[in-house]
Amino acid sequence: MLKTQSSFQHQISTGTLYIVPTPIGNLEDITIRAINTLKAVDMIAAEDTRNTKKLLNYFEIDNKLISYHEHNKQSRESRLLDALKEGSDIALVSDAGMPAISDPGYEIVKAAIEVDLPVVVLPGASAALCALVGSGLPANEFYFYGFLPRKKKDRDADMERLKSINATLLFYESPHRLLDTLEYLHEKLGNRRISVARELTKRFEEYIRGEILEVIKWTEEGTIKGEFCIVVEGNTESVSDIPVWWNELTIEKHVEHYINEDNMTSKEAIKQVAEVRKLPKREIYQAYHID
Repeated sequence: MLKTQSSFQHQISTGTLYIVPTPIGNLEDITIRAINTLKAVDMIAAEDTRNTKKLLNYFEIDNKLISYHEHNKQSRESRLLDALKEGSDIALVSDAGMPAISDPGYEIVKAAIEVDLPVVVLPGASAALCALVGSGLPANEFYFYGFLPRKKKDRDADMERLKSINATLLFYESPHRLLDTLEYLHEKLGNRRISVARELTKRFEEYIRGEILEVIKWTEEGTIKGEFCIVVEGNTESVSDIPVWWNELTIEKHVEHYINEDNMTSKEAIKQVAEVRKLPKREIYQAYHID
């Protein structure tokens, strides 16, 4: 169903959900509009109220805080929607950066839109965009992924798709998993150009630029602290030039590979083979179970 929103001409009988980015490190990166919005709303929904309280105290903002995070977002949703329907304005913030980008926020935005409540998004700090622009890699086309899955079969399935994308790739990673992720990217993508950024906007901001193997070597002596943004060069080969490891496998052997190597069920393996080979699932099913 088509929905339109005139952000600043909505009915005054309802409140507005404001999505407010907060600084990713340097508190001076908050906008004047964000400060005024946080002062003016009836309540602030925060990923971590303790963390947000520090920000509010710094800017002398005294406003009602309510928690909204990964573990309570479903139970909080109805309360926030009710408050909006009754005319309260609410600002949604995460610990740092833009809500809903690898942080809670998507669900409440979707729910508000579904019941015709206005959602107004403020521009502001974003670690991914800072890392991209500072990487020296092409920024005209990029693909933001965020954190790679922990489970190998999920990670491998997504990387099978990502490795052929021509756009620059953006990932987030924690310090204790950085080396493993770099080695995984090298295994799956080859020795592409890469930029790793840490502590963005803070005193110890640092960019490490080079090829993946060079950055892996840097981890032996470099400072592995803070959250990392990994920016990877997109695929520069034509699709026809990329070797297809499964090309010489029969469909049956291809399915068995995922079952044996990635501990997939036969149903999961059939789905994966269908996606990789771009064939109907029923054709893979018949080849594996019947033929």
